[in-house]
Amino acid sequence: MEPPKSEAAFLQSFDEHHAALFRFAYRLTGSVADAEDIVQECFFGLLRPTCSYNPKRASLRTYLFGAIRNQSLKHRRQQKDQPEQATTPSQSPESEFLRSELKDVVSGALMQLPDTQREVLILAHYEQMPLAEIAEVLALELGAVKSRLQRARASLKETLAAYAPTPERKR
Repeated sequence: MEPPKSEAAFLQSFDEHHAALFRFAYRLTGSVADAEDIVQECFFGLLRPTCSYNPKRASLRTYLFGAIRNQSLKHRRQQKDQPEQATTPSQSPESEFLRSELKDVVSGALMQLPDTQREVLILAHYEQMPLAEIAEVLALELGAVKSRLQRARASLKETLAAYAPTPERKR
């Protein structure tokens, strides 16, 4: 796909890629607001004269996923320099809380993974991106992508083992 040259082409590109890019940014940052800002910045980047997108080197989708990754890494570095803000607990009904508890545990475990493993896992499992495309987005060899994915799965399995259902013991 060519870089968007008209407003209609830009809007079509936005509609086509926004949801997947937002999910990726959200899973990298853990914040809806930050993910929205990152996706917006990446699309604004397409409009800048200094945009480095080249359709001969990569598809627009691959370029945008790489841009999201880079913006997320930049955002994380900036956040490390800022003090943490207190979060208020959700005041949802008990059933909603119980349903979301495991989601929060998995999300927390995902955020504890090293960036290199988390990126590969998110693209492979949540975005269902082929490993070859992940390698292209992250500028890695296919073997490195497979290795990172395997390590990420093993780390998550270990971290989440306490939440796995256990068979009842016979007495």
